[in-house]
Amino acid sequence: MNTQRWMSKQFFSFFMTWGIFLPYWTGWMIHTKGITVTQASIIMSFGLVIRGLSTLVAFPYLSGKFSSKTILNGAGIGTLLAILCYIPASSFTSLLIVTLVLHFFYPTLMPALDSAAGVLLQSKQLKHYGRSRQWGSIGFVAAGMILTVFTGLFGDEVILWALFLGTLVFVCLGFNRAPQVLSEKPQKRQPEKVGLLKLLTFKHFGMVLVIVILLQAAHASYYSYGYLFLQEIDTSHYLIGLILNIAVIAEIIFFSLSDRLFHRFSVGSLLALSALGSTVRWILVFFFPTVIVFCMAQTLHAFSFAMGHYAFMKYLTKNVPQEQIPTVQGMYSAFALSWGTAVFTIFGGYLFDIEPRYAFIGMIACSIPSMLLALFYRKLEVRKEVLLSA
Repeated sequence: MNTQRWMSKQFFSFFMTWGIFLPYWTGWMIHTKGITVTQASIIMSFGLVIRGLSTLVAFPYLSGKFSSKTILNGAGIGTLLAILCYIPASSFTSLLIVTLVLHFFYPTLMPALDSAAGVLLQSKQLKHYGRSRQWGSIGFVAAGMILTVFTGLFGDEVILWALFLGTLVFVCLGFNRAPQVLSEKPQKRQPEKVGLLKLLTFKHFGMVLVIVILLQAAHASYYSYGYLFLQEIDTSHYLIGLILNIAVIAEIIFFSLSDRLFHRFSVGSLLALSALGSTVRWILVFFFPTVIVFCMAQTLHAFSFAMGHYAFMKYLTKNVPQEQIPTVQGMYSAFALSWGTAVFTIFGGYLFDIEPRYAFIGMIACSIPSMLLALFYRKLEVRKEVLLSA
């Protein structure tokens, strides 16, 4: 079978749902369930805490027991059932409980897909990660474009049904034939090889993890309040989805070119450039709260997110043994994509209530330290190269 095409389809179908959930879900709860911004930020932050526990503990554990295909199918079905539970939920407590259940299953699909890609790369069955990952970004854009039309016509109520339909498609595709290596049960691993504390000291992994935690946490306000911020600056409802998707279009362009243009860049250089782009992005949004400048700043998503993610995947495939990939992906998802983002979602919500622009400038508290650490890591890389060539 064409493994590149299979991986591309999986990324595309999942990120179509992510393109609905990530930018719209907080706004959907506020507008259709009648909760406040503060309540929504608390719900989503606790959801991120559960997401971190799921990807750090449950996902690596299950990866040692079941095949990648089984995990993807199980998490997809769990997600589908959790989405249905939102229909009767109306109070803060019920929405919180359903969100906790959703975050146990749904975000696990992301490290599961990246782990599958990592295994295929190391087994030489997948040639280009960026070429497949760009289809995820295309799916994200497609979902946003379509949803913009339907929310404009029928209101935010359609967001729930769009997420349900997208997840149903992903689950159905998951039962198709997958590459054989992903259908095989993992071999028993030695406990000492997957210890979390040992991994933190493995080839500067602890430092790289801190850098990507800060890089991803710097997106907290954008993910949770970007939709609301565009409404605050009087953006046309029909344009919001298009504007949010500028970031993903920039991401698509980056991933389509990444393997060709950036394969010679060191991990440290890529991380430093990512942090610089992130810092410039949030400064622009703060000082120039206009639709035009926000659109311009969206192109920097290619640096702030895509380049940082690409750098981490490059570090992972070069330095982490195949049997440890699920554990490392779990740590990345838990600390970088969940807990760090959860803390700064609450922080951003507090700032948004004071003044919407503050929620974005507050994110440089993450991006600037990550840039300094990335530059230090780059020095370590240069020193290592000098020693090896001596």
